[in-house]
Amino acid sequence: SKDIVMLGNSLTEGGGDWGKRLGKEHVINRGISGDEVMGVYDRLHQILPGKPAKLFLLIGVNDVSHDLSTDSIVYRIDQTLTRIQKESPETKVYLQSLLPIDESFNRYKRLTNKTYQIPEINARLEALAKEKKITFINLYPLFTEKGTNVLRKELTSDGLHLNDKGYQIWVDAIKKKM
Repeated sequence: SKDIVMLGNSLTEGGGDWGKRLGKEHVINRGISGDEVMGVYDRLHQILPGKPAKLFLLIGVNDVSHDLSTDSIVYRIDQTLTRIQKESPETKVYLQSLLPIDESFNRYKRLTNKTYQIPEINARLEALAKEKKITFINLYPLFTEKGTNVLRKELTSDGLHLNDKGYQIWVDAIKKKM
């Protein structure tokens, strides 16, 4: 009940020791590389019985790469949030926006021509969070090149994943919610 859970995919997993990054105890990294929304949903049984104090969710970019529609991704995130609220109603949930990507790296072919979809998803997630009365953390604009929807080159080595400078921006954005 004292735990803060960081839940998501490789972006979350890559944060490593979130407790150390955030200067907090009881922070659990539950990011799994390659995970999708339904993967998170399917492993909630490992997390929710502990009734964590807080849960920070960032998930969806792998669903984008698997050609799921915005509607489908948002629906699945809605299902996931509903389950969290039902099974662990005391947990304070923070829904984080998807981060931008930079297709110019040509590393993730499945994300080609998908840059536009991420702001669409984020707008829907913000509305969903409001509807569910949970906190939405819009990380997206902190990571984009000014005036674009593209991930800043100095924050990534591959156009998708973050380097330490990128993680510091993320930490600074969520630290006050801890």
